[in-house]
Amino acid sequence: MAEMGLKDRVEPFLRRLPAVKRPEKHVHFQRKLMWTVAVLILYFVLSNISVFGLSSSSQDVLAAYRAILAGSTGSIILLGIGPIVTASIVLQLLVGAEILPLDTTDPKDQAIFQGLQKLLVFVMIVLEILPQMYGGYLIPDPTIAAQLGISTGILSLIIFIEVAFGGVLILYMDEIVSKWGIGSGVSLFIVAGVAQALMGGIFNWNPPVISQPLGVQISGVGYNDPIGIIFKWNYLLSTYTQSQLLSTDGLLMLLTRGDVLALIATIAIFLMVVYVESTRIEIPLSHAAVRGARGKFPVKLIYASVLPMILVRALQANVKLIGSLAYSRYNFTALGTYNSAGVPQPPGLWYFLNPIGSYNDWLPPYVYSYYPGIQSWMIALHFLVDAFILIAGGIVFAIFWVETTGMGSTKVAKQIQKSGMQIPGFRRNEQVIEKVVSRYIPKVTVIGGAFIGVLTLIASMFGLIGGVGGTGMLLAVSIIYQLYEKVASEQLMEMHPLIRRFLGEE
Repeated sequence: MAEMGLKDRVEPFLRRLPAVKRPEKHVHFQRKLMWTVAVLILYFVLSNISVFGLSSSSQDVLAAYRAILAGSTGSIILLGIGPIVTASIVLQLLVGAEILPLDTTDPKDQAIFQGLQKLLVFVMIVLEILPQMYGGYLIPDPTIAAQLGISTGILSLIIFIEVAFGGVLILYMDEIVSKWGIGSGVSLFIVAGVAQALMGGIFNWNPPVISQPLGVQISGVGYNDPIGIIFKWNYLLSTYTQSQLLSTDGLLMLLTRGDVLALIATIAIFLMVVYVESTRIEIPLSHAAVRGARGKFPVKLIYASVLPMILVRALQANVKLIGSLAYSRYNFTALGTYNSAGVPQPPGLWYFLNPIGSYNDWLPPYVYSYYPGIQSWMIALHFLVDAFILIAGGIVFAIFWVETTGMGSTKVAKQIQKSGMQIPGFRRNEQVIEKVVSRYIPKVTVIGGAFIGVLTLIASMFGLIGGVGGTGMLLAVSIIYQLYEKVASEQLMEMHPLIRRFLGEE
C-alpha cells in the first residue's frame, strides 16, 4: 500500500513534465518521414553551432566516444545522447535490482518509468556538464569575457546554459522521432554522427593539424596526412616510389598509415552485421477465426538489437569522465593517471577499463610505441577486461532492455493473443503461448547479448575509416538495417491496416 501511495503521489508530478504530445490517431508514413527528416536536418544544424565563449584550449575528454554518444565537439549538442543513455542505465539498474518496484509490463508503471527517465535525463545533463567545467575541460575564453565586460565566471554560466539547452533539445528531438517519426531519435543521431565521420574519412583533404606540413609525425596524431582516404592515397602514391610501396615496410605502411586495413575492416563489419541481422528463428502463427490466415513471429539472433552496447560504452565513458576529473582536479592517482590529452595511462585501473579502440590498443608493436615501457601482461589484461565488459555487459543490458521495453515473453504472448493469432498445435491461451515463446526469447536474449558483445570487440580491434571506431560502425550498420525493416513495416501497415492492430500500432 505504501508503494502504491508513493506511485500515486509521484505520477501527477511526472505528468506535468514538458512532453511532446502523442498522436491521437495513426500517423501516415509520409508524415512520419517528414518529421524524421526535419529532426535529422535540425541535428546537423545544431552540430555546427559552436558554443559561444568557449576557449580553443578546451578539451573533449569524451572524444573517443563521439560516434556512440552522437555529440559534436565544441557544439551546443556536445553532450549528445549521453544524458539519455546514462539515465536509462541508472533506471534499468534500479528497476532490475527491485529498488524501484515498477512492473514495466503494466501501462501505468510504464508511464511512471518513462516519466522518471525524463526527469533523470535533466539531472544527468547537469551532472555531465559540471564535471567537464569543474575539471578544466570546458574553459571560458578570457578574451571574449573581457570584450563583453563580464567575468569568466559569468561566461562559464553562459556556456553551461548553452550546453544544457543543447542537451534538452536532443531529449525532445528524440521524443519527436519516437512519437511522430520512424524509429528512435537516439538511433537516428548515432547514424547521423557516424555517417558524417565516414564522409570526412573518405573526402576530407585536410590533415589533422592544418598548421603543420603534410607527412610529419605529430605526437598523439601519428602522421599528418590528409584525413580522407582518397586524398591520403593520392599523397602517399605521389610521395613514395613504386619500389618503396611494394617493399615489406611499404605494404605495412599502406595497411596502417594508408588506412587499407581500416577500409577492409569497414566493409567486413558491414557485411557481417547485415548477415547477423537477417539470422532469426520464426515462430509460426495462424489466425483463430480466419481460416488460412497465417503469419510468423520473428525472434532475431540479436533480439535486443545493438542498443545494449550503447549502454555499455556509455557506462565506460562515464567511468572515464569520473577518473579524468579525479586526476585533473584532485590529483587522485591511486587508480591511475591521464596524459595531457585525457588518455588513461598504464598500469592504473583507468587504463584497463578504457575500451579497445583500434589495433593501436592491442597489437604489441603499436602499443609499445604509444606506451614505452609497458609490459605484455598489461596489454593482454587490457584486452581481456574490455572483452569481459562487452560480453557480460551485453548480456545484462540485453535482459534489462527486453524486460523494460515490452519485448519479454509475457508481453509478446499478450500481443499475439490480442491480435487473434495462435500457435498451430497449441491451445489459444495466453499462458500456453507464453510458455512456447519462453523456449526461445530468454535464451536468444542471452546468446544475442553475448554475440553482439563479441562482434563489438572484433569491430573495435581495428581502426575504421574516419576514426568512427568499431562500436560506432557496428551500431550504425545495425541501426540502418533495422530502420530499413521499420520503413518496410510502415509501408506494409499503410497498405494493410489490420496488420497495425497485430503489431499494436493502434
